[in-house]
This record gives sequence, C-alpha cells and structure tokens, in this order.
Amino acid sequence: QVQLVESGGGLVQAGGSLRLSCAASGFTFRFNSVGWFRQAPGKEREFVATTNWSNDIMHYTDSVKGRFTISRDNAKNMVYLQMNSLKPEDTGVYYCAAKRGNVATISSLIDYWGQGTQVTVSS
Repeated sequence: QVQLVESGGGLVQAGGSLRLSCAASGFTFRFNSVGWFRQAPGKEREFVATTNWSNDIMHYTDSVKGRFTISRDNAKNMVYLQMNSLKPEDTGVYYCAAKRGNVATISSLIDYWGQGTQVTVSS
C-alpha cells in the first residue's frame, strides 16, 4: 500500500520558517522523483518544488526560489521542504508527491499523492 504522509504544517507569522516532512512507504522510493505542490483556497493545485532520485537536480517555482529548499533522504524514505521567509501568499495545503522517473513538476503526471498538510502564514 503506497503512502505519503506529510507533517510539519502549522500557523506561522510572515517572515517565519517551517519545515515540512513527508514519509514514504509502499513503493521503491529511490526510483522516484519527489516534489511538493500546494493549493490555496479557491485556486488550483500548483507546483512548488521537486528533486530527482539522487537529489542533485532541483526545480522550484519562481515565487519560492531563494526561500524554499527541497531535500530527500533515500535511506529513510523521507522528503523535506524547508520554508524560510514565509509570506501570506504561501498559505495553502501542501502536498507531497512522487513520480516514477523524471522530476515531478506537472500535477497530472504525478503517480502518488499525500493527504496534505495545512500551512497558514499570517501577516
């Protein structure tokens, strides 16, 4: 049974930091690219960040470059998203995602999704 379980969300003031974690199980984690997407109220789910199987190719959406860092630990089947200098527009439900093969930037091509964790940034 494939599972992606996110944790680490919460309420934080603008300028603060959060670290999201995602625990993966039920599939061959190291053969998958992983990523984070988010969905704000009334908006479509959007790509945030992704890294390939060896964690040496990363892509970020422009609005988070320089503030967010994605990483993974293949020995622990974990994915992380370090979020610094948070802004109110970063508010939303953050989803962990996995995709066989190449980096995961398009939601329609994702193979596995987590249930999401809420991030709220107050101004």
